[in-house]
Amino acid sequence: MTNIENQIFSSYQRNPDLYDEIYDKEGKVKEIYQKLFEIYGEHTISDYVNLNSKAKSSFFNQGITFQVYGDSDVQEKIFPFDLFPRIIDHKEWDIIERGSIQRSKALNLFLWDVYHDKKILKDKIVPIDLITSSANYLDQMNGINPPGGIYNHISGIDIIKHNDGKYYVLEDNIRCPSGVSYVICNRTALKKALFGVFNHYQTHSVTNYAENLLELLESVKPKGVDVPNVVVITPGMYNSAFYEHSYLAKTMGVELVEGRDLFVENDFVYMKTIKGPEKVDVIYRRIDDQFIDPLEFRADSALGVPGLFAAYKKGNVTLANAPGTGVADDKAVYTYMPQIIKYYLDEEPILNNVHTYHCSRPDELKYVLEHIQELVIKPVDEAGGYGISIGNKLTKAEIEKVKAEIKENPRKYVAQPIMSLSVHPTYIDETESFEQRHVDLRTYTVLGKDKEFVLKGGLTRVALKRGNLIVNSSQGGGSKDTWVLKK
Repeated sequence: MTNIENQIFSSYQRNPDLYDEIYDKEGKVKEIYQKLFEIYGEHTISDYVNLNSKAKSSFFNQGITFQVYGDSDVQEKIFPFDLFPRIIDHKEWDIIERGSIQRSKALNLFLWDVYHDKKILKDKIVPIDLITSSANYLDQMNGINPPGGIYNHISGIDIIKHNDGKYYVLEDNIRCPSGVSYVICNRTALKKALFGVFNHYQTHSVTNYAENLLELLESVKPKGVDVPNVVVITPGMYNSAFYEHSYLAKTMGVELVEGRDLFVENDFVYMKTIKGPEKVDVIYRRIDDQFIDPLEFRADSALGVPGLFAAYKKGNVTLANAPGTGVADDKAVYTYMPQIIKYYLDEEPILNNVHTYHCSRPDELKYVLEHIQELVIKPVDEAGGYGISIGNKLTKAEIEKVKAEIKENPRKYVAQPIMSLSVHPTYIDETESFEQRHVDLRTYTVLGKDKEFVLKGGLTRVALKRGNLIVNSSQGGGSKDTWVLKK
């Protein structure tokens, strides 16, 4: 070991069976990380503890928090942030970006087809009962043409690097993908704590997300509108992602509203202001489908706007993402993504799927029930890491309980092999040292009318518990700044 390694990385233990992103198989620091390794090695653990504390204080003072929903209470927590960044070179990023755009476009074409001609269902590429049985399929969306032809304006695609060194997509999130504000805040926090590190790397900016999001939202304005009025609608300050809702509205320079701030008159949407009603043309919604309009969906919803869906059907307002998009990020539909890409784009997938068993298929159900200890079991309609069971972590009693739940409702579950997510050096408070922790990456793709944008960075999420594979913040995960290098 060099004296650089002997400082803050002196106790770092490498498991050779895991894909470590900064070390090669011989245990040498990869070239892309060498300068960063040297810079961080100049600090002592004591220095790092102080820097880490400053970053936490920065997050707390900015209100960068999220809420965890427990069985009996709700806890508000600072989003855990690790100061050692992840680096992705331009060649690898090119694959990730092209793959993210490909999936987002294919999903958009799939949604158009599902709610119009249903050709992919008639051609039996995707089973029709898989769509009609989805909790997120909205019969009310049939025949509706969303402005600009876009359903999934914002897509969050979760990607892992396996121990074979290749990238795989774990799932697509196109209802209300969250986390992008943390990408930008992570960069800000790292610059405040260790500004000098950026002098040695040419990294792409992540602060241009809001301006690109606004531009693409404006591109899908309703017909007849010259300068669209855009708003962000939130369920309110008690929502787990409220910080992000307010952050995005602020950085786009648009109003943050709740349902009670809007009303519908003659099938047009208006915002209440002290100067009188102001017409609204584009709504970036962070409210689930069932709550957006009590006249059309859940009658007990106090979060939505009565008459909003009628205005949308008339083409007088754009909703981003469109209602009903959740049918395409159903984890059962995910199993058909290679066929969906081939059907609509006549291309092979740039990013591979993880092999997935769908429990509604009798032969695959049998395999899953017999091999639960080797699999990850996921509900098809949950998000945030909730409801996931990792087979090799379960007791015999827990395995039997999971089996019973699957048998009761096979359509609700899919299973995947336990993938070996890559690991990255992460500072652990309890041991005051760097340890290997599993990471994934969420990319953010924005589709507009004849335009697309992928944020060159994405959210690297870290499973902070040793050996844990679930990276979601709601399950105790944290995040890192993600550097995409320029050519």
